[in-house]
Amino acid sequence: MNQQSPFKWRHFEAEIILLCVRWYLRYSLSYRDLEEMMAERGLAVDHTTIYRWVQRYAPELEQRSRPHLKATNDSWRVDETYIKIKGTWTYLYRAVDSEGNTLEFLLSPTRDAQAAKRFFMKARHSTADSVPGAHPAEEQVAQPTAPANPTTPTPRVINVDKNAAYPKAEASLKAVGMLPASVELRQVKYLNNLVEQDHRFIKRLVKPGMGFFSVETAGRTLQGYEAMHMIRQGQMQGVSKGDIGGQVTFVARLFGVAA
Repeated sequence: MNQQSPFKWRHFEAEIILLCVRWYLRYSLSYRDLEEMMAERGLAVDHTTIYRWVQRYAPELEQRSRPHLKATNDSWRVDETYIKIKGTWTYLYRAVDSEGNTLEFLLSPTRDAQAAKRFFMKARHSTADSVPGAHPAEEQVAQPTAPANPTTPTPRVINVDKNAAYPKAEASLKAVGMLPASVELRQVKYLNNLVEQDHRFIKRLVKPGMGFFSVETAGRTLQGYEAMHMIRQGQMQGVSKGDIGGQVTFVARLFGVAA
């Protein structure tokens, strides 16, 4: 991570930028809602400026917060939901552990065995906590090469729905040694209620913006949504669930800003 301030040369103060980014990623607000909210505080901030801030700092929020994640357990719940991009439904793969902690996510244009394989590999070998700068959305579906994320252990069991792509992906990864033979894949729908319910926060946040206009903008924004969700759930070391002040301070410190 570059040592210089990520807000250098910005017209507005870092505190204002982080406030807008954090509120957009946390609450069901549109960019125009935030423009009006800033106007009430005497700040003339165009909604397109706030959009550019989110695109710039949402991925960085995820990458800066990854090293602070608490360890998760080895019982995974995996499912996919739908995100509309330029009028087309795209698949967002997501996984949580048995306690509801977010493990990983992946945006994919397809819902098949190859997409499931990429997601399983990304969940085991997350690169988000070691690579600075924003990831292009296309890189989110590339095969990762970084070491396994210590906060996401090798799964003991992976719970999925009845989608036939998951057993194919599991068998393929086991065949090449990318997934241990001891991993159990369970297709029991009711066990996935946890992750299906967790999708609702994504739907709630996406709705005010009426979808996305490109894969790239969707990928960057979703990184921020997921990061704020993990912070809110208390997945960061030293930050408890429900501790709003602590969460605000945590985000500020990530960027070297006084809360």
